[in-house]
Amino acid sequence: MFIQQLRNFFLIVVIFASILLAYIWYDDYHFATNPLSKNIQNKIYQKHEELRILTYKHFNIKRVFPINISEKLDSNKFGMAVYSKDGQINIYLNKNRFKENENYMINDVIPHEYAHAIMFELGNFSKQNNGHPKKWQFICKKLNGLRCDRFVNNNDILIEKTNIFK
Repeated sequence: MFIQQLRNFFLIVVIFASILLAYIWYDDYHFATNPLSKNIQNKIYQKHEELRILTYKHFNIKRVFPINISEKLDSNKFGMAVYSKDGQINIYLNKNRFKENENYMINDVIPHEYAHAIMFELGNFSKQNNGHPKKWQFICKKLNGLRCDRFVNNNDILIEKTNIFK
């Protein structure tokens, strides 16, 4: 009797785990094969508009820096600002990192990369502190960047996701 109950319990656990694995696989597949949700796209657009206004207000720059979502960035990169030989300045955001923490991407990474774009626009290509000199930090803070640090602090991402400290 006990063995039969144990066998039934094991069967239920296996079925539940299989359903959960199928759901996780489908969710990952759906995210990988589709663009970001309209909700996330709207948040990016709103942040972009906010940054465009702040850029003009604080630095008198009217230029719009395009924000592109890319699946081709290295997995360790959250985003990057790129200055091309023909003077174009583009911001690239790692699509896969939005799944990890969309708020961090919008409120931290976008202002971070926008500050780099402004530095390029101002003709400042400083390599000091790996492109994060005091002037860059000042610009990032003027853009309401929440954490104008040189690199990502993974604890910021994890703590926000746990919702323990909110």
